[in-house]
Amino acid sequence: MTIEKTKQIKKLTEELFEHLLLKGKVVVTEDKESAVFNIQIETEESGFLIGYHGETLEAFQMILSLIVYKKLDEWLRLVVNVGDYRQKREEQLRKLALNVAQKVKFSKQAQAITNLSAGERRIVHLALAGDEQVMTESEGEGRDRKLVIKLKTSN
Repeated sequence: MTIEKTKQIKKLTEELFEHLLLKGKVVVTEDKESAVFNIQIETEESGFLIGYHGETLEAFQMILSLIVYKKLDEWLRLVVNVGDYRQKREEQLRKLALNVAQKVKFSKQAQAITNLSAGERRIVHLALAGDEQVMTESEGEGRDRKLVIKLKTSN
């Protein structure tokens, strides 16, 4: 059944691509351990599909998830990647997390990182989870949500 789902997801992704007048190659794989369908897209129009800080890519992923749900009558976890964007962005976020944590340690002042998606905030949380001196927490609601890095208080 999962091979059939993989084929259907590939077909639906290609159809959405056609509706957007984009050309590219789509490869869908399933990570059975995490129950995620990874959709890898190779296109010459990657910048257009990724958008500013991946916002267009996130929207594409959300729309595709809704289309897949409507067609298969089942919610499936989809992760759409264009080229190596997600890997590069994750590395950028890890470096940012370490740099901001260093700044917090020296200045003893909390620092906020804004304009991160929930997934991006999670990457920063995980990057600093093992740090003995700083902690991270998300504050705010909706689009005003931010990630704050601050010194751990000693008890």
